[in-house]
Amino acid sequence: MTSRVPVLLSSSSVFPEPTAAAFEMAATVGYDGVEVMVWTDAVSQDAGALEGLARHYGVPVLSVHAPCLLVTQRVWSPDPWERLSRAAQLAETLGAPTVVVHPPFTWQRDYARNFAAGLAKVQARHPDTTFAIENMYPVRMAGRNFVPYVPGWDPTETGYDAYTLDISHCAAARMDSLEMAARMGSGLKHVHLGDGTGEGRDEHLVPGRGNQPCAELLRSLSSSGFRGSVALEVSTRKVTSRDVRVQDLRESLEFARRHLAPAESQTPAVTRA
Repeated sequence: MTSRVPVLLSSSSVFPEPTAAAFEMAATVGYDGVEVMVWTDAVSQDAGALEGLARHYGVPVLSVHAPCLLVTQRVWSPDPWERLSRAAQLAETLGAPTVVVHPPFTWQRDYARNFAAGLAKVQARHPDTTFAIENMYPVRMAGRNFVPYVPGWDPTETGYDAYTLDISHCAAARMDSLEMAARMGSGLKHVHLGDGTGEGRDEHLVPGRGNQPCAELLRSLSSSGFRGSVALEVSTRKVTSRDVRVQDLRESLEFARRHLAPAESQTPAVTRA
């Protein structure tokens, strides 16, 4: 691994292909590592299987996304604390320094009430792991905005030691990702690279295909000495073939590497209107 900011491929970016395909494509395209989205695919839950894939393809697991999605509420256990603990154990076993965590859902009342204190206990059991809380977004239902998270979609309003900045979620919340990065400050440890058009839904576009300042954000990370990682989290589920999926992943990696490069090696940026 070089001193550059590592660019990871989230296994969610190859869906509906399975977790194993993410390792194959990460190796083919040249990503520095993989972020494992723990979901209903049994391989994503199995440390031994993931270790085998990492060895076979020569691509390490460098972050683990805890099973926080609606579709993963019964992965490992219906208890969210058990799921978080298992994600931390998985990351520790794999040598992944980061666990991505969503804020609690509104209906997870006990979990939400004790989230900060419980998170501190999990952190104490895994002192070498960074638990990076991710920014989310309001959901539009029946013409109205609904926030399904407690106390809200913006984790900086509560305040945590570490954050994951999701650019697509910023677009869905109609917020500039540079502003979110500023709110997160030195707590910004991990980035989900994607894009969006601000239509009020989570699009996870290839970076550069929406209207978020993806290039500027990456350049700001490079110039500020950011020591975390960037994971590509885009949606390729509607592509027409594996070749097109790989092309999207290659374009995204080239975008990330170009804008994360040291300032002296970059072409001058065009001023945004």
